[in-house]
Amino acid sequence: MSIQAVVQGIGHSVPEKILSNADLEKMVDTSDEWIVQRTGIRERRMCSPEQTPSTLGIEAAHEALSRSGISAEEVDLIITGTVTGDMLFPSVSCLIQAGIGARKSGAFDVGAACAGFIHATAVAGSLIQTGQAKTAVVVGVDTLTKFVNWKDRSTCVLFGDGAGAIVLRGEEDTDRGVLKTVLLADGTGARHIDLEAGGSRYPACSEASKRVRDTIYMAGAEVYRFAVVAMGDACCRLLDQVGMNPEDIDLFVPHQANLRIIESAAKRLHLPDEKVFINVAKYGNTSGGSIPLGLYEAEREGRLKKGMVVMTVGFGAGLVWGANLIRW
Repeated sequence: MSIQAVVQGIGHSVPEKILSNADLEKMVDTSDEWIVQRTGIRERRMCSPEQTPSTLGIEAAHEALSRSGISAEEVDLIITGTVTGDMLFPSVSCLIQAGIGARKSGAFDVGAACAGFIHATAVAGSLIQTGQAKTAVVVGVDTLTKFVNWKDRSTCVLFGDGAGAIVLRGEEDTDRGVLKTVLLADGTGARHIDLEAGGSRYPACSEASKRVRDTIYMAGAEVYRFAVVAMGDACCRLLDQVGMNPEDIDLFVPHQANLRIIESAAKRLHLPDEKVFINVAKYGNTSGGSIPLGLYEAEREGRLKKGMVVMTVGFGAGLVWGANLIRW
């Protein structure tokens, strides 16, 4: 009897502080019109100094467990998709494990930038399907506003902070669950999105780190061209592998980086507006938190219901990209 990794509950956490485009107009040479026209973003959430990926992740995981009716003691595994860990080590997942009291679980992070939740879900789903875990908490979270150059209008307008989490549990005799995942990468594009300082090449404690960038760098035009192609290709490849058509998708929840990229992917799949979930205007690009935040809001709004087929797709630094197909 095959085992499927089925979503039992979902949670989220976003900072209270809202940074609007009007606020950014006072900080950098930009305008609401310029930002909205190019990205579709109107505001984003911003962490306080005390808030970190683990504090947001703990809140999201608590809510997901509460809504699933599953206790932390039943969790076998915690996987977090993030690239903005509280520290280089320990992992955010370990801090979340302690924060929710999941004393019997394993815990580790997956570093796939804005596609982190897709990768983390794929890993957790596979471990459940092979019987190595029964119940897993998958968290997607990033706090990119802590790494933004607020004088660089090409990047500072894009990013926000947020987290989402799902609880997956193995079930037999069901057609629900994580159906299929496509994961792809092209390391030759690593130069297009990076943060140089702070790793082992340029440690924060070294003189070398003072001579390199300590904030996010992104080659916007190159990333845009890549994303427009990659998002659609990943979705088409995924549908081909499961023998489905775009018409079989009930809801499309893409990474919320740029409205024009989302619209391009939806057009490639010939999806009507009512099948495409968009909240980029409210949160901007929350990286690993983007897709689970979208899933959370879609469910709360009644657009994502049990038994529906939802496709997620994302891309990020690496370059990495991928797509999940889930029967909710």
